[in-house]
Amino acid sequence: MPFSQSGQLSAIVRFAEQLQPTSVLDVGTGMGQYGLLLRNNLENINLFDVEKGVQRPRSEWKVRIDGIEGFPAYRTPVHDHAYQHIWWEHAQARLPLLADRAYELVICIDVLEHFDKPEGEQVLRQLRRIASRAVLISTPKDFHAQEVEANPLENHRSHWSQQELAALGYGEILPDAESWIAVARADGERAAP
Repeated sequence: MPFSQSGQLSAIVRFAEQLQPTSVLDVGTGMGQYGLLLRNNLENINLFDVEKGVQRPRSEWKVRIDGIEGFPAYRTPVHDHAYQHIWWEHAQARLPLLADRAYELVICIDVLEHFDKPEGEQVLRQLRRIASRAVLISTPKDFHAQEVEANPLENHRSHWSQQELAALGYGEILPDAESWIAVARADGERAAP
């Protein structure tokens, strides 16, 4: 669906706050939930000039947040506010075109299960190539059959285990009851204490 399980919001935002990236790529933006949360929590005081009582212009923002979304009907005003740029195309088409280490943090929340296994493995490799510091993904721990006639991109095509994610370099798992929230860090990046 174009939104995420609410139980994982805190863990994902906390991870980003600890990392403090200056650039983020949100793969599978859905309705823009994570773009908005990261814009508010990473940009923080750069969003609003308290002294003047006005929102700061985008040119003064310190964090670049871009996105990729394959279903243009999900576009909301949140996208226009939270993201500097969005590619309205399939991730598999856009990811190979992005430069190595182009973003400090790449997130891909509740998207992996929408690919079949070989396609998902390729996407996971591309995410790691594009991230200069870390990739954070989430996918359900249990398989939930899902077919959405209006948007076949929402169909669930795969289920992933912790072992499969670790074998692909996503061995750091953040606590969550319903989802694997898995992190792949770039060489030399350490987990926060």
